[in-house]
This record gives sequence, structure tokens and C-alpha cells, in this order.
Amino acid sequence: MGWHRELLIGFDLETTGTDPREARIVTGAVIEVRAGEPLGRREWLADPGVPIPEDAVAVHGISTERAAAEGRPADQVADAIAGVLTAYWKTGVPVVAYNAAFDLTLLSAELRRHGLPSLRDRLGGTDPAPVIDPYTIDRSVDRYRRGKRNLEAVCAEYGVLLDAAHDATADALAAARLACAIAVRHPKVATLGPAELHRRQIEWHAAWAADFQQFLRRKGDAGAVIDGTWPLRESAGERV
Repeated sequence: MGWHRELLIGFDLETTGTDPREARIVTGAVIEVRAGEPLGRREWLADPGVPIPEDAVAVHGISTERAAAEGRPADQVADAIAGVLTAYWKTGVPVVAYNAAFDLTLLSAELRRHGLPSLRDRLGGTDPAPVIDPYTIDRSVDRYRRGKRNLEAVCAEYGVLLDAAHDATADALAAARLACAIAVRHPKVATLGPAELHRRQIEWHAAWAADFQQFLRRKGDAGAVIDGTWPLRESAGERV
């Protein structure tokens, strides 16, 4: 049947900024999806404990005042999201996140910030897996396609409806549906088991990072360092 027809867990965070080491969670969503259809969802609004910059408010629409008035404490939200995700991973259910390196690195940074158990600790010392990242997969299977690779652009490429970009629930659902659409267009991706697909994505991301590093060097930007680790990384990354 293929993993894309089985239960998938869409995941997305909206945040205060674009550096996953420093940004804070504002909203989060986890949505159960089977064969592209939503089954259930969990949503969080956090009080990040810091002002939300105006450029971030312009993206997701959550003001500092609303987050402070309606949001749960940041440590409770980070702990709850981590608990939900690790419960799925423990049963082998894949978590789908678009540009997973950003969201999982940011969540891990929040857990450290609040002195909470890490994702790895919650999983008995193993890395979070399986993770399915449509961004990483699409960049590998359609390497030379021109144009943007943000969630909106790639959803348009695969005919996936994205009702409200930068709403955590809408983005989480779109990410899961996009993973399914990529698997349908590229059957070789669909034939991989979730564990093997996770391993392949690590390889694909490392290869992309090496190629991009060479590109920067040819342009004379030798000082830039592209992190080749996936899905968790410590360096700052572009939000897409």
C-alpha cells in the first residue's frame, strides 16, 4: 500500500523568528492524516515570554498582546508538543514536517531553554524517527526544477491546496498531503519504508549541503557554512 496511504502526523510551528536556535514557539499544530484526509488535530498557542517582532506578526498574525493574554506558558507548550510527537515515534508512526530541520531544531532548543527532557532522552537516547520532510524529498527528486521551494510554491507544483499559509494547522495538513502527492508522482519514494526513507533523506540533505557549499565557494562566499545534518541541527537555517 505504501507509507503515504497509512497514518501520518503533520507537524508545524509558527515562531518569533527565523533562527531556530533563538526563535520561540508561538503556535504549534499536530494533525493526524490518513490517505491525505485529516482525522484529528491538536493545536497550541504559546506565550513565548518575549515580544513577537512585527515582521513575524505579519507572517502568522499572532501579536505579543494576544499571545500573552491567551497563550499557555512556553515551557508547557514545548513539553506538550514534544510529548505528543515522541508518543507517535515510539509506535513507528512517521512525523511529516516541511523543512523539518527548522521545526525540530527549534523545538529542541525550546526544550533545552526550559530545562526539559530532550527529544532523544524521551526516546531512550535514539534520534527522532521516522521523519518525512517534503522539502528535502522534493529537492532531491526534482533537483533542477526552477522557482521557489517554499511550502506555498511546492504545494502549487503538486496541486496541493494550502488554505491559509503560515497557520500552523493549515501548514501541517498541507505538509502531510504534499508528502503523499510527491509519493504518487515519484513511485520510487512510495516504495521505500518510512525507516529507509528517513535514512535516504539524511543522505539527500548531506549531498545538497555539500553541493550548496561548493556553490557558495565559487561565488566567493567561503565564510558561509551550510550544515549537512538532518533533521536536527544546531546551526541557524533559512525558514521556508
